This record gives sequence, structure tokens and C-alpha cells, in this order.
Amino acid sequence: MPNRSKGAIVGLGVTPMGKIYGRRSVDFAAEAIALALDDAGLEKRDLDGLLINANISGDMDPRSQMILGFENLTLINVMSAYGSTAGSMMQYACMAIEQGLANVVALVYADAPLTANRSAGQSYAGPHRFPLGGMVGLRAAYGNFGANPEYAMAARRHMHLYGTTSEHFGTIAVGQRAWAGMSPWAQMRSPITLEDHHNSRFIADPLRLLDCCLVSNGAVCVIVTSAAKARDLKQPPVHVLGYAQCAPGDNLRTDRHPAVETGAKRSGEIAFRMAGVTVKDVDTCQLYDCYTYTVLVTLEDYGFCKKGEGGPFVADGKLGPGGSLPTNTGGGQLSGYYMWAFTPLSEAVVQARGQGGERQVPKNDVVLVSANGGILNFHSTIILSKHASSS
Repeated sequence: MPNRSKGAIVGLGVTPMGKIYGRRSVDFAAEAIALALDDAGLEKRDLDGLLINANISGDMDPRSQMILGFENLTLINVMSAYGSTAGSMMQYACMAIEQGLANVVALVYADAPLTANRSAGQSYAGPHRFPLGGMVGLRAAYGNFGANPEYAMAARRHMHLYGTTSEHFGTIAVGQRAWAGMSPWAQMRSPITLEDHHNSRFIADPLRLLDCCLVSNGAVCVIVTSAAKARDLKQPPVHVLGYAQCAPGDNLRTDRHPAVETGAKRSGEIAFRMAGVTVKDVDTCQLYDCYTYTVLVTLEDYGFCKKGEGGPFVADGKLGPGGSLPTNTGGGQLSGYYMWAFTPLSEAVVQARGQGGERQVPKNDVVLVSANGGILNFHSTIILSKHASSS
């Protein structure tokens, strides 16, 4: 019998996203939490748990609890597995609720790396963000710092091994931009074509500008409680059927088929087993898409297609509007907004509730959420549904 979760998401708060200057991360966090509480029909005093996703700016720490004005919390932590943290937070929140250690838990990610006098790349991933001393400095001396070159090497290896093409990556970008055009939250809503993708400048060959995610100032909060309590609240509950983590370690090691096998495989196996469903039951995917390549390799490792077949799998546009596997229906991080794994998680809540408006998928019984951290070093999986667990 699957050991199914009894947690449910009951509140969602999303602030305005993008080039919004002059506000601290904690300011965005306060707004997102307030929006999520209002969404759920709860009061601040109802919260007894707060999990904070550490951010790239490094300014969200345990003191944020006091700045935000919370008291008498029975669950408090600042967590980081980089982009995969949202799944880890969901796991710990649900486990705490199931064990009676907390009743209502807010999960929040907030960041404000963008400043008026710096480009997005300089604000988020310039060399000032990375230690350059010692052996690490040898890589930086050759220009290898930040995520772009290492994901580029991963994508190039996949292309070398399996014949994956830039057109396959471009199809993902075009489909997600089409979804973004239907989302009022999305930063980038103008349609793009494959030609636009191919004409966009290289960031790190073979990854072009339109293969890479946005950088955003803003915050997202989700509120989790028990399935029993969720029935009496304002919004239709989104039930957490399964969750899992996997940290495969250094995916660039040559003895590990570098960068073409990810933690999605193991975490997916555990989460699907816990939920009592399979990939064939998934109606929509909300996948971590820091790069187009990440979407493709994650689909392979979850088992939607065989390893190496991700390119042909996405080539018919099945991930975009009208496709058979609607994916990243808010535009994802490529065209929507970049709040680490809270981007796919927030859109998953919208879709599971049936509140997507023009972009709402026709079937929303099982929603798959992925989260990726580091250079494919960490992975977490969440499986959501509008239906409560039958166990």
C-alpha cells in the first residue's frame, strides 16, 4: 500500500515579477505571504510553521522570522538545495503536519538580485557571486564560472551522444513562450518562432539566449496544511500525493555518464510509488526549466521517453498549447518568471485548482512538479492532485 501524504496546499501568493527595484527580498516575502494567507482565508496567527528557501542574494535567513513578525512558530528553518529546495520544503512541511509538529506551514521563496545599474547576468551570476580562490580559480581562469557553461557542456554531450539538435531545444522555448502569452504573471509574453530562437545570441554554445531562464525580483508563497483542515478553507485544496528527493552528487564526473542522467529518475520513482500513480497518469508537467535542456533530460529520466529520445519526443510540439503533454503552462522560468522551483510549483497549484483561465489544461487530475538544483546535482519531485489520497 502506498504511504501517501495527507498534506494539502491551501494558499498561493505571487507578487509582481521582474525588474522591480528598490525592494528587499523580505519585502517581497511579506507581500507573498500576505497574498497566500488571503488566498486561503487564513490569518497570520494561524501560521505555526515557516520554511524559507535561501536565495542567491543571501539575505533571507532565520532572522527573517522576526522581521516578518511571526511568533511562537513550532517549525522554522531556512533551507537550501538550490533550485530543488521547494520539493524538500514540501516534504518536511507535510511530514511535520502528519506528525502533529505543525498545523499550517508557509513555504516562501523571495529574491531581489536585479539592480538598476547591472544587467541580469551581472546581477545574478557574475564572477562576484563565486569564490575564485584555490583550485576553483583554475576553472574560472578559463571562463568556467556560473551555471551557463556547465549546462552548455551537458547539452552538448547529450547532442553528441544522441543526436539532439538546437531545433529540439527551440521547440521547447517556443512552446513555453506560447503558454506565457496566456499568463498575466509572465514577464515575456510576445510570441517567438524557431527562427527567433536560432537568431538569438549564444550565451554558452550550444545554449542561446532563448534557451536560458529569466532573472526576476519577486516572491512566491504556498501554504500547506492537513487535508482534513483544507476541506474547510477558502480555496479548493491541492492534495500532495507524493514527494521525494535525490542528490546524485557531481553530475560532471566522467564515471557517472556526466550530465545526461539526473536525480529525476530516483526521486520520480519514489514519489510516483508514494502517490500510487505512474507517468501514464500525469495530465500536465510543471518542470524546472533553468534551460531548455533541463526540460528535455528531465522528461527522459522520469520515463516519458527512453534515454536519448527526448529530442524526438518534444519535436512535435506536444509540450505546448494543444499538445498531448502540456508542460510549463505559465511559461516556466524561460518566459514566465524565475523563482527557482516555486515557479513550477505555483503554476501546478493554479492548474490543479482549475484556475488557469485561458491556459487551463483540460484534464488536471495528476500534476507533476520537478525541481532541480546546482548543475543537475539535486532533484526533488512533487505529485499533486485535486483529489484527496484514497488511503
